[in-house]
Amino acid sequence: MAITIALIITGIAVGLLVLYGADIVVGFNSDNGEGFIPFDHKTRGMGLGLPAMILPIIAYVISRKEPSKGLGILIIIAGILIIIGGAVVIGNADMAAAAESGRNVVSETMPIVVAGVIQIGLGILKIKKS
Repeated sequence: MAITIALIITGIAVGLLVLYGADIVVGFNSDNGEGFIPFDHKTRGMGLGLPAMILPIIAYVISRKEPSKGLGILIIIAGILIIIGGAVVIGNADMAAAAESGRNVVSETMPIVVAGVIQIGLGILKIKKS
């Protein structure tokens, strides 16, 4: 039962990440720079990105005693998608504008990348225990 719940919530997390990524791709290709989700980037990140970072960790915790290679693979996929998202943010950042406003895009994005690395590690642990 715990594996089924863990698979469902990790699947939801992967779905949220894919939806978030699709919205960003649509925004890059549109004239006004906005995606199909009518929120600013901060709200989108809190609504789609934050749950997608937390749900796979919860899935690992609730299923830690049960083996499941499928769950491990899903957790790794979520971690990879998060790292790709962080890389896209860093790659598309206007470093000159960020420096003028006193922001450091790399240091702001590193916690996201670290969360992705942690998820990949948890996925590897889940697969090794299976």
